[in-house]
Amino acid sequence: MNGSALSGVRIIDLTTVIFGPSASQILADYGADVIKVEAPGGDSTRHTGPSAEAGMASLFLGANRNKRSIVVDLKEEAGRQVLMALIDTADVFMHNIRPQKLPGLELTREALCARHPRLIYAGLHGFGEDGPYAGKAAYDDIIQALSGAADLSRRQSGTPRYMPTIVADKVGGQMAAHAILAALYQRERTGRGQFIEIPMFEATVQFLLMEHYNSRHIAKNSLKTNGDDDEGFGYRRTLSPSRKPFRTQDGYVCFMPYSDRDWQKFFHAIGRGDLARDARFTKMSTRARHIEELYQLLETIIAENSTDYWIKMGARLSLACAPVNRLEDLEYDPHLEAVAMFATMPTGGDWDMRFVRSPIKLAESNVSPTIPPRLGEHSEEILAELDLPQEVRNAVLSV
Repeated sequence: MNGSALSGVRIIDLTTVIFGPSASQILADYGADVIKVEAPGGDSTRHTGPSAEAGMASLFLGANRNKRSIVVDLKEEAGRQVLMALIDTADVFMHNIRPQKLPGLELTREALCARHPRLIYAGLHGFGEDGPYAGKAAYDDIIQALSGAADLSRRQSGTPRYMPTIVADKVGGQMAAHAILAALYQRERTGRGQFIEIPMFEATVQFLLMEHYNSRHIAKNSLKTNGDDDEGFGYRRTLSPSRKPFRTQDGYVCFMPYSDRDWQKFFHAIGRGDLARDARFTKMSTRARHIEELYQLLETIIAENSTDYWIKMGARLSLACAPVNRLEDLEYDPHLEAVAMFATMPTGGDWDMRFVRSPIKLAESNVSPTIPPRLGEHSEEILAELDLPQEVRNAVLSV
Protein backbone atom coordinates (compact mmCIF):
# COMPACT_ATOMS: atom_id res chain seq x y z
CA MET A 1 0.00 0.00 0.00
CA ASN A 2 3.00 2.33 -0.31
CA GLY A 3 2.03 5.59 -1.93
CA SER A 4 -1.59 5.46 -0.87
CA ALA A 5 -3.31 8.36 0.89
CA LEU A 6 -4.00 6.38 4.08
CA SER A 7 -0.93 4.16 4.06
CA GLY A 8 -0.05 3.27 7.65
CA VAL A 9 -3.55 3.88 9.00
CA ARG A 10 -5.04 0.79 10.63
CA ILE A 11 -8.79 0.46 11.11
CA ILE A 12 -10.38 -2.23 13.24
CA ASP A 13 -13.85 -2.67 11.79
CA LEU A 14 -16.43 -4.46 13.90
CA THR A 15 -19.37 -3.30 11.76
CA THR A 16 -21.72 -5.47 9.72
CA VAL A 17 -24.25 -5.22 6.89
CA ILE A 18 -23.84 -2.00 4.78
CA PHE A 19 -23.75 1.14 6.98
CA GLY A 20 -20.32 0.47 8.50
CA PRO A 21 -18.76 -1.72 5.81
CA SER A 22 -19.50 0.85 3.10
CA ALA A 23 -17.66 3.46 5.21
CA SER A 24 -14.65 1.25 5.84
CA GLN A 25 -14.52 0.29 2.16
CA ILE A 26 -14.11 3.96 1.25
CA LEU A 27 -11.20 4.17 3.69
CA ALA A 28 -9.74 0.91 2.37
CA ASP A 29 -9.97 2.32 -1.18
CA TYR A 30 -7.77 5.18 0.06
CA GLY A 31 -5.21 2.66 1.33
CA ALA A 32 -6.05 2.11 5.00
CA ASP A 33 -5.38 -1.35 6.43
CA VAL A 34 -8.94 -2.33 7.29
CA ILE A 35 -9.20 -5.44 9.44
CA LYS A 36 -12.73 -6.79 9.35
CA VAL A 37 -13.41 -8.55 12.66
CA GLU A 38 -16.17 -11.12 12.14
CA ALA A 39 -18.09 -13.44 14.41
CA PRO A 40 -17.78 -17.17 13.63
CA GLY A 41 -20.84 -17.02 11.36
CA GLY A 42 -19.49 -14.01 9.48
CA ASP A 43 -21.20 -10.83 8.33
CA SER A 44 -24.80 -11.64 7.41
CA THR A 45 -24.35 -10.05 3.99
CA ARG A 46 -22.03 -12.92 3.07
CA HIS A 47 -25.27 -14.81 2.47
CA THR A 48 -27.46 -12.03 1.04
CA GLY A 49 -28.11 -12.27 -2.68
CA PRO A 50 -26.74 -14.58 -5.38
CA SER A 51 -23.23 -15.99 -5.01
CA ALA A 52 -20.74 -17.99 -7.05
CA GLU A 53 -19.10 -19.19 -3.84
CA ALA A 54 -20.52 -19.82 -0.38
CA GLY A 55 -20.03 -16.82 1.91
CA MET A 56 -19.27 -14.44 -0.96
CA ALA A 57 -22.76 -13.19 -1.86
CA SER A 58 -23.40 -10.14 -4.01
CA LEU A 59 -24.24 -7.70 -1.20
CA PHE A 60 -21.05 -8.59 0.67
CA LEU A 61 -18.95 -8.15 -2.48
CA GLY A 62 -20.30 -4.63 -2.93
CA ALA A 63 -19.00 -3.25 0.39
CA ASN A 64 -15.91 -5.17 1.47
CA ARG A 65 -13.08 -4.96 -1.03
CA ASN A 66 -9.52 -4.15 0.03
CA LYS A 67 -10.00 -5.55 3.55
CA ARG A 68 -8.61 -8.39 5.63
CA SER A 69 -10.83 -10.73 7.64
CA ILE A 70 -10.24 -12.35 11.01
CA VAL A 71 -12.77 -14.50 12.86
CA VAL A 72 -13.07 -13.65 16.57
CA ASP A 73 -15.62 -15.02 19.00
CA LEU A 74 -16.21 -12.19 21.48
CA LYS A 75 -18.11 -14.57 23.74
CA GLU A 76 -14.80 -16.24 24.54
CA GLU A 77 -11.99 -14.75 26.64
CA ALA A 78 -9.40 -15.48 23.95
CA GLY A 79 -11.51 -13.64 21.40
CA ARG A 80 -11.79 -10.58 23.63
CA GLN A 81 -8.02 -10.63 24.21
CA VAL A 82 -7.41 -10.65 20.47
CA LEU A 83 -9.79 -7.77 19.87
CA MET A 84 -8.08 -5.69 22.56
CA ALA A 85 -4.69 -6.50 21.07
CA LEU A 86 -5.96 -5.40 17.67
CA ILE A 87 -7.30 -2.13 19.10
CA ASP A 88 -3.89 -1.58 20.72
CA THR A 89 -2.45 -1.39 17.18
CA ALA A 90 -5.27 0.72 15.70
CA ASP A 91 -5.74 4.29 14.60
CA VAL A 92 -9.49 3.83 14.26
CA PHE A 93 -11.97 1.49 15.93
CA MET A 94 -15.44 1.40 14.44
CA HIS A 95 -18.53 -0.59 15.40
CA ASN A 96 -22.30 -0.63 15.00
CA ILE A 97 -23.09 -2.39 18.26
CA ARG A 98 -26.07 -1.00 20.16
CA PRO A 99 -24.83 1.20 23.05
CA GLN A 100 -26.48 -0.89 25.76
CA LYS A 101 -24.39 -3.94 24.78
CA LEU A 102 -21.00 -2.22 24.92
CA PRO A 103 -20.30 -2.42 28.67
CA GLY A 104 -20.60 -6.20 28.67
CA LEU A 105 -18.02 -6.39 25.90
CA GLU A 106 -15.74 -3.84 27.62
CA LEU A 107 -15.94 -1.69 24.50
CA THR A 108 -17.34 1.57 25.84
CA ARG A 109 -15.83 4.72 24.45
CA GLU A 110 -14.85 5.88 27.94
CA ALA A 111 -12.77 2.77 28.53
CA LEU A 112 -11.10 2.59 25.12
CA CYS A 113 -10.42 6.31 24.70
CA ALA A 114 -8.88 6.43 28.18
CA ARG A 115 -6.69 3.45 27.32
CA HIS A 116 -5.75 4.85 23.89
CA PRO A 117 -5.72 8.68 23.85
CA ARG A 118 -4.86 8.69 20.12
CA LEU A 119 -7.67 6.34 19.15
CA ILE A 120 -10.46 7.49 16.83
CA TYR A 121 -13.49 5.69 18.23
CA ALA A 122 -16.39 5.70 15.75
CA GLY A 123 -19.82 4.58 16.93
CA LEU A 124 -22.12 3.99 13.97
CA HIS A 125 -25.56 3.93 15.54
CA GLY A 126 -29.13 4.00 14.37
CA PHE A 127 -29.88 7.00 16.57
CA GLY A 128 -27.91 9.54 18.57
CA GLU A 129 -27.22 8.51 22.16
CA ASP A 130 -28.82 11.65 23.63
CA GLY A 131 -32.31 11.03 22.27
CA PRO A 132 -35.20 8.78 23.28
CA TYR A 133 -34.64 6.47 20.27
CA ALA A 134 -31.09 5.62 21.40
CA GLY A 135 -30.39 1.91 21.27
CA LYS A 136 -33.44 1.01 19.20
CA ALA A 137 -33.14 -1.32 16.22
CA ALA A 138 -32.46 0.64 13.05
CA TYR A 139 -32.72 -0.86 9.59
CA ASP A 140 -32.90 1.05 6.34
CA ASP A 141 -36.69 0.72 6.08
CA ILE A 142 -37.12 2.03 9.62
CA ILE A 143 -34.90 5.03 8.95
CA GLN A 144 -36.59 5.78 5.62
CA ALA A 145 -39.95 5.80 7.40
CA LEU A 146 -38.79 8.02 10.28
CA SER A 147 -36.62 10.41 8.25
CA GLY A 148 -39.24 11.56 5.76
CA ALA A 149 -37.92 9.54 2.82
CA ALA A 150 -41.20 7.64 2.47
CA ASP A 151 -43.12 10.90 2.88
CA LEU A 152 -41.21 12.45 -0.04
CA SER A 153 -42.59 9.66 -2.19
CA ARG A 154 -46.08 10.36 -0.84
CA ARG A 155 -45.81 14.04 -1.68
CA GLN A 156 -44.83 13.21 -5.24
CA SER A 157 -46.94 10.14 -5.99
CA GLY A 158 -49.68 10.11 -3.36
CA THR A 159 -48.43 6.90 -1.74
CA PRO A 160 -45.66 6.59 0.87
CA ARG A 161 -42.97 4.26 -0.45
CA TYR A 162 -39.39 3.36 0.37
CA MET A 163 -36.75 4.40 -2.13
CA PRO A 164 -35.63 1.33 -4.11
CA THR A 165 -32.13 1.54 -2.64
CA ILE A 166 -30.73 1.29 0.89
CA VAL A 167 -30.26 5.04 0.99
CA ALA A 168 -30.00 5.44 4.77
CA ASP A 169 -27.22 2.87 5.10
CA LYS A 170 -25.24 4.38 2.24
CA VAL A 171 -25.71 8.00 3.28
CA GLY A 172 -24.66 7.08 6.82
CA GLY A 173 -21.62 5.28 5.46
CA GLN A 174 -20.52 8.30 3.43
CA MET A 175 -20.85 10.57 6.46
CA ALA A 176 -18.98 8.09 8.66
CA ALA A 177 -16.07 7.97 6.22
CA HIS A 178 -15.64 11.73 6.03
CA ALA A 179 -16.06 12.11 9.80
CA ILE A 180 -13.27 9.58 10.40
CA LEU A 181 -11.04 11.38 7.89
CA ALA A 182 -11.72 14.70 9.64
CA ALA A 183 -10.83 13.19 13.02
CA LEU A 184 -7.62 11.72 11.64
CA TYR A 185 -6.65 15.10 10.24
CA GLN A 186 -7.39 16.81 13.56
CA ARG A 187 -5.28 14.22 15.35
CA GLU A 188 -2.34 15.18 13.14
CA ARG A 189 -2.53 18.65 14.65
CA THR A 190 -3.47 17.84 18.26
CA GLY A 191 -2.02 14.38 18.82
CA ARG A 192 -5.31 13.24 20.36
CA GLY A 193 -8.03 10.96 19.15
CA GLN A 194 -11.72 11.38 19.88
CA PHE A 195 -15.15 9.77 19.92
CA ILE A 196 -17.28 10.16 16.81
CA GLU A 197 -20.99 9.49 16.80
CA ILE A 198 -22.53 8.77 13.40
CA PRO A 199 -26.31 8.26 13.81
CA MET A 200 -28.03 6.96 10.67
CA PHE A 201 -31.37 8.64 11.48
CA GLU A 202 -29.93 12.12 11.92
CA ALA A 203 -27.60 11.65 8.93
CA THR A 204 -30.52 10.76 6.66
CA VAL A 205 -32.67 13.64 7.93
CA GLN A 206 -29.89 16.12 7.16
CA PHE A 207 -29.33 14.57 3.73
CA LEU A 208 -33.00 14.62 2.75
CA LEU A 209 -33.91 18.07 4.08
CA MET A 210 -31.08 19.96 2.40
CA GLU A 211 -33.37 21.27 -0.35
CA HIS A 212 -36.71 20.73 1.37
CA TYR A 213 -36.52 22.40 4.77
CA ASN A 214 -35.95 26.13 4.57
CA SER A 215 -38.69 26.82 2.05
CA ARG A 216 -41.27 26.39 4.81
CA HIS A 217 -39.63 29.07 6.93
CA ILE A 218 -39.10 31.53 4.13
CA ALA A 219 -42.39 31.20 2.24
CA LYS A 220 -44.98 33.84 3.13
CA ASN A 221 -47.59 31.19 3.86
CA SER A 222 -45.28 29.10 6.06
CA LEU A 223 -46.80 30.05 9.42
CA LYS A 224 -49.68 27.59 9.22
CA THR A 225 -49.64 25.13 12.07
CA ASN A 226 -51.83 22.31 10.77
CA GLY A 227 -49.60 19.25 10.95
CA ASP A 228 -51.30 17.74 7.88
CA ASP A 229 -50.65 20.83 5.74
CA ASP A 230 -47.97 20.36 3.10
CA GLU A 231 -48.04 23.99 1.95
CA GLY A 232 -44.63 25.61 1.94
CA PHE A 233 -42.69 22.46 2.84
CA GLY A 234 -40.41 21.04 0.18
CA TYR A 235 -38.64 21.93 -3.04
CA ARG A 236 -41.48 22.01 -5.55
CA ARG A 237 -39.48 20.97 -8.59
CA THR A 238 -38.31 17.67 -7.15
CA LEU A 239 -41.68 16.94 -5.55
CA SER A 240 -43.70 17.52 -8.72
CA PRO A 241 -45.57 14.34 -9.80
CA SER A 242 -44.57 15.25 -13.36
CA ARG A 243 -40.84 15.23 -12.56
CA LYS A 244 -39.90 12.04 -14.36
CA PRO A 245 -38.40 10.94 -17.67
CA PHE A 246 -40.60 12.09 -20.53
CA ARG A 247 -42.11 9.61 -22.97
CA THR A 248 -41.07 10.16 -26.58
CA GLN A 249 -42.48 8.56 -29.73
CA ASP A 250 -40.21 5.55 -29.22
CA GLY A 251 -38.99 5.55 -25.62
CA TYR A 252 -38.02 7.94 -22.84
CA VAL A 253 -35.67 10.87 -22.43
CA CYS A 254 -34.50 13.20 -19.69
CA PHE A 255 -34.76 16.71 -21.08
CA MET A 256 -33.97 19.54 -18.70
CA PRO A 257 -33.51 23.15 -19.77
CA TYR A 258 -32.54 24.88 -16.52
CA SER A 259 -31.52 28.52 -16.76
CA ASP A 260 -33.62 31.39 -18.12
CA ARG A 261 -31.49 31.32 -21.27
CA ASP A 262 -31.95 27.57 -21.67
CA TRP A 263 -35.71 27.84 -21.63
CA GLN A 264 -35.70 30.74 -24.08
CA LYS A 265 -33.55 28.76 -26.51
CA PHE A 266 -35.77 25.73 -26.16
CA PHE A 267 -39.08 27.57 -26.66
CA HIS A 268 -37.79 29.35 -29.77
CA ALA A 269 -36.30 26.11 -31.17
CA ILE A 270 -39.70 24.40 -31.05
CA GLY A 271 -41.47 27.41 -32.51
CA ARG A 272 -43.26 28.42 -29.31
CA GLY A 273 -42.45 32.09 -28.99
CA ASP A 274 -45.66 32.44 -27.01
CA LEU A 275 -44.17 30.32 -24.22
CA ALA A 276 -40.94 32.31 -24.36
CA ARG A 277 -43.01 35.40 -23.55
CA ASP A 278 -45.29 33.71 -21.01
CA ALA A 279 -44.71 35.45 -17.66
CA ARG A 280 -45.01 32.12 -15.85
CA PHE A 281 -41.88 30.78 -17.53
CA THR A 282 -39.53 33.72 -18.16
CA LYS A 283 -37.68 33.63 -14.82
CA MET A 284 -36.43 30.95 -12.44
CA SER A 285 -38.62 32.25 -9.62
CA THR A 286 -41.84 32.18 -11.65
CA ARG A 287 -41.05 28.80 -13.21
CA ALA A 288 -40.62 27.41 -9.69
CA ARG A 289 -44.13 28.60 -8.79
CA HIS A 290 -45.60 27.08 -11.95
CA ILE A 291 -43.42 23.99 -12.22
CA GLU A 292 -46.33 21.58 -12.56
CA GLU A 293 -47.78 23.45 -15.55
CA LEU A 294 -44.31 23.65 -17.10
CA TYR A 295 -43.63 19.93 -16.73
CA GLN A 296 -47.05 19.06 -18.15
CA LEU A 297 -46.36 21.25 -21.18
CA LEU A 298 -42.97 19.65 -21.61
CA GLU A 299 -44.51 16.19 -21.37
CA THR A 300 -46.88 16.99 -24.24
CA ILE A 301 -44.15 18.55 -26.38
CA ILE A 302 -41.59 15.77 -25.89
CA ALA A 303 -44.14 13.10 -26.87
CA GLU A 304 -44.31 14.58 -30.39
CA ASN A 305 -40.84 13.38 -31.48
CA SER A 306 -38.37 10.53 -31.08
CA THR A 307 -35.73 10.10 -28.39
CA ASP A 308 -32.97 10.63 -30.96
CA TYR A 309 -34.60 13.89 -32.09
CA TRP A 310 -34.48 15.34 -28.59
CA ILE A 311 -30.96 14.07 -27.86
CA LYS A 312 -29.73 15.79 -31.03
CA MET A 313 -31.62 19.00 -30.19
CA GLY A 314 -30.10 19.01 -26.72
CA ALA A 315 -26.60 18.66 -28.18
CA ARG A 316 -27.23 21.36 -30.78
CA LEU A 317 -28.56 23.88 -28.24
CA SER A 318 -26.22 22.85 -25.38
CA LEU A 319 -29.19 21.88 -23.22
CA ALA A 320 -29.05 19.20 -20.52
CA CYS A 321 -30.47 16.07 -22.13
CA ALA A 322 -29.80 12.35 -21.68
CA PRO A 323 -31.17 8.93 -22.52
CA VAL A 324 -32.69 6.88 -19.71
CA ASN A 325 -30.26 4.08 -18.88
CA ARG A 326 -31.52 0.81 -17.48
CA LEU A 327 -29.35 -0.70 -14.76
CA GLU A 328 -28.16 -3.32 -17.23
CA ASP A 329 -27.09 -0.56 -19.64
CA LEU A 330 -24.62 1.05 -17.26
CA GLU A 331 -21.68 -1.24 -17.98
CA TYR A 332 -21.95 -0.24 -21.63
CA ASP A 333 -22.47 3.49 -21.16
CA PRO A 334 -19.76 5.07 -23.34
CA HIS A 335 -18.59 7.45 -20.64
CA LEU A 336 -18.41 4.78 -17.92
CA GLU A 337 -16.56 2.52 -20.35
CA ALA A 338 -14.06 5.29 -21.16
CA VAL A 339 -13.29 5.97 -17.49
CA ALA A 340 -13.10 2.22 -16.70
CA MET A 341 -15.77 2.43 -14.01
CA PHE A 342 -16.30 -1.33 -14.10
CA ALA A 343 -13.43 -3.77 -13.69
CA THR A 344 -12.76 -7.45 -13.15
CA MET A 345 -10.56 -9.16 -10.56
CA PRO A 346 -9.56 -12.82 -10.34
CA THR A 347 -10.69 -14.45 -7.10
CA GLY A 348 -8.47 -17.50 -7.00
CA GLY A 349 -11.58 -19.61 -7.47
CA ASP A 350 -13.49 -20.68 -10.55
CA TRP A 351 -15.14 -17.26 -10.88
CA ASP A 352 -14.00 -13.68 -11.45
CA MET A 353 -15.36 -10.70 -9.57
CA ARG A 354 -16.85 -7.87 -11.57
CA PHE A 355 -16.97 -4.69 -9.50
CA VAL A 356 -17.66 -0.96 -9.57
CA ARG A 357 -14.51 0.94 -8.67
CA SER A 358 -14.32 3.94 -6.38
CA PRO A 359 -15.28 7.01 -8.43
CA ILE A 360 -12.50 9.04 -6.77
CA LYS A 361 -9.06 9.42 -8.30
CA LEU A 362 -6.17 10.82 -6.28
CA ALA A 363 -3.23 11.71 -8.50
CA GLU A 364 -0.65 10.92 -5.82
CA SER A 365 -2.33 7.90 -4.26
CA ASN A 366 -2.50 4.43 -5.71
CA VAL A 367 -4.23 1.36 -4.27
CA SER A 368 -4.43 -1.89 -6.21
CA PRO A 369 -7.87 -3.35 -5.45
CA THR A 370 -8.22 -6.75 -3.81
CA ILE A 371 -11.31 -8.90 -3.60
CA PRO A 372 -13.42 -8.91 -0.44
CA PRO A 373 -11.91 -11.40 2.01
CA ARG A 374 -13.22 -14.87 2.55
CA LEU A 375 -14.36 -15.45 6.12
CA GLY A 376 -11.31 -15.60 8.37
CA GLU A 377 -8.98 -15.60 5.37
CA HIS A 378 -6.37 -13.52 7.18
CA SER A 379 -6.83 -14.78 10.73
CA GLU A 380 -3.45 -16.49 10.96
CA GLU A 381 -1.66 -13.60 9.23
CA ILE A 382 -3.20 -10.97 11.52
CA LEU A 383 -2.60 -12.99 14.68
CA ALA A 384 1.07 -13.29 13.75
CA GLU A 385 1.28 -9.48 13.85
CA LEU A 386 0.10 -9.37 17.48
CA ASP A 387 2.09 -9.89 20.66
CA LEU A 388 -0.08 -12.62 22.14
CA PRO A 389 0.57 -15.97 23.84
CA GLN A 390 0.49 -18.92 21.46
CA GLU A 391 -2.37 -20.52 23.38
CA VAL A 392 -4.54 -17.47 22.72
CA ARG A 393 -3.74 -17.59 19.00
CA ASN A 394 -4.50 -21.29 18.92
CA ALA A 395 -7.82 -20.79 20.70
CA VAL A 396 -8.90 -18.17 18.16
CA LEU A 397 -7.76 -20.22 15.16
CA SER A 398 -9.71 -23.21 16.44
CA VAL A 399 -13.04 -21.35 16.27
